[in-house]
Amino acid sequence: MVQRQVLYLGEINDSQKAAWCKTIQVFDEGGERPRPLALFPEDRVAPSLDCEVVQVKLNQLQWRRPRQWGACWLACQSWEQLQLDDFWSEKLPPSRQGTRWLNVFRTLVGYRLIDPGSEWRLHRHWYEHSAMADLLGEDLGLVQSDKLYRCLDKLLAHQQGLPSFLRERR
Repeated sequence: MVQRQVLYLGEINDSQKAAWCKTIQVFDEGGERPRPLALFPEDRVAPSLDCEVVQVKLNQLQWRRPRQWGACWLACQSWEQLQLDDFWSEKLPPSRQGTRWLNVFRTLVGYRLIDPGSEWRLHRHWYEHSAMADLLGEDLGLVQSDKLYRCLDKLLAHQQGLPSFLRERR
């Protein structure tokens, strides 16, 4: 049995065949050079192609841990574009216990932009159903409810300096 993450499954016609194989080449990261790969349902005869054909058991496909990715990625990109690390990194250094306060704050900002709610909801539901953990390389311990509230407390002393920092960047 081989498991592989697939971005798109569907039927293609003959005119889409060449474009499909070419598109798959972009996503093949296994070898030294890209190789064409075509996907077809297992219950149909795959046409003979110049590329390798993989037949997929569509009735056995399962979604595992689906989560919101695009909005989280966009929130992280916006953070980078605004260069907020330049302002916050010295004000939110990691703790001695290893808490990366900057990532806690990034998560809070992303949550407020994407799906505003309480810190309790962020801790109990949203973080697990978003891609923030993957994007930041953090586990569920990042959003323990006490860490979320302590991070907000750390921000209070620095809230006056942020607007001037952002104005200087224009």
